[in-house]
Amino acid sequence: MPETPTPRHPSTDPERPAASTDPAPTGTSAVPASTAPSADPALAGPSASTAAPLTARPEDERLPLPRSLVYGAQHVLSMYGGVVAVPLIVGGAAGLPGDQIGVLVASALFVSGVTTLLQSLGIPFFGAKLPLVQGTTFGAVSTMLVIIAGDGGLPSVFGSVIVAGIVGFLLAPVVSRLQPLFPPVVTGTIIAAMGISLLPVAAGWIMGTEGAPGYGSALHLGLAALTLVAVLVFSRIRALSGVAILLGIAVGTVIAAIVGAADFSEVLTGSVVALPRPFAFGVPTFHLAAIVPMVVVIIVTLMETTANLFAVTKVVGTDLPPRRLADGLRADMAASALAPLVNSFPATAFAQNIGLISVTRVRSRFTVAAGGVILVLLGLVPLLGRVVAAVPQPVLGGAGLVLFGSVAAAGIRTIGEAPRRDDRDAGHDTLIVAVSLSLAVLPVAVPALYDALPSLAAMVLGSGVSAAAFSAVLLNLLLKGRGGIRPHDHL
Repeated sequence: MPETPTPRHPSTDPERPAASTDPAPTGTSAVPASTAPSADPALAGPSASTAAPLTARPEDERLPLPRSLVYGAQHVLSMYGGVVAVPLIVGGAAGLPGDQIGVLVASALFVSGVTTLLQSLGIPFFGAKLPLVQGTTFGAVSTMLVIIAGDGGLPSVFGSVIVAGIVGFLLAPVVSRLQPLFPPVVTGTIIAAMGISLLPVAAGWIMGTEGAPGYGSALHLGLAALTLVAVLVFSRIRALSGVAILLGIAVGTVIAAIVGAADFSEVLTGSVVALPRPFAFGVPTFHLAAIVPMVVVIIVTLMETTANLFAVTKVVGTDLPPRRLADGLRADMAASALAPLVNSFPATAFAQNIGLISVTRVRSRFTVAAGGVILVLLGLVPLLGRVVAAVPQPVLGGAGLVLFGSVAAAGIRTIGEAPRRDDRDAGHDTLIVAVSLSLAVLPVAVPALYDALPSLAAMVLGSGVSAAAFSAVLLNLLLKGRGGIRPHDHL
């Protein structure tokens, strides 16, 4: 009789995640462990040929192509506004005409799509193979505006991003080894801070564009409310719950068109196809005064991407060993370093799409890859981008309340699941959560609160997510020790 191979325990094998106990997403079928081969050959151990087949990871589920495209379109709609906002703001500050701002927008969409494909599908050493959508980071906007105001122009912005991206790429393996500093109470606090920090984005969408007709009007509030109600109604219908966000946005857009609050007049204007043109705004220039603050931005982005990677693995129900975390960070930083070559800005993972996964329970990374393909097409085919851009902002704001609130709820759930040995442990967790979330809310409530501080401190504390991350990690170490357990508990 052949010898039965000894199974490896999931907690000691970084390449084999523990089987998820989460229910299968609505509208999908769970694959029996006895028949489901691993979708990733790297998961198989040396005894894979004789051992029982491994249970497929939830993120490796493959849905039919039409459904993947629909779910991918949902991801695009939930993050489109965040991607195009950065080039619109930076291009306006640089005094670019409308057609050149359009080049920045198309480039941002193209780079977001390529990076999303890299992150979700992965290649050796790059990409976490998780359902994580990448886009241009809003956290770099203030620094880029300062560089532009200092007569550096876009070439100086692009040069600083290239250097900072390379620095972040080199730091990625170091950051990936800090996983013990992120026990559930820390990761849950950071995830909740993400959701809270995103809510002003939804509020801004509901208000509309400042100075435009109808800004902050009752009509905008009504459109957002109707979209929210539509999303909730579709979420109650089992067969439609997986696309509730997309259907809610569609209903809101139709209502907006009926009442004259949607403008599709520019959909057919402009070119249909446009390929990215390298260095469209000149060859990048490199100035130390621009590079140093951009490196700080990239370090903060590394922290935020790390938190997003932890968040998506929690929502999906999979694991994040150091190697996988490093691959995800390398993809993020490589994209940031290369983005300026095609006229785009630093990349980061988008937390709002994690909220979408939490709402729909569709955890397949291939649906996000489908969204990446759509983003690439939006970047290459401006016509498609103009169709998506025509969705009224208040409609996106109504859907954003569900998306961003779901991120905060996922964080609260993670905090509640954190192991606690006694009442003292519970008290420490309360202090960690209370102080960290307070620091996350302060810059949201009063954006100018830290303006009097040195630029580095103001940048870290001014980002609700980074402030909560640093606070939660430091307080956890101070109160509970490394890994969330008090030092004497290891004895």
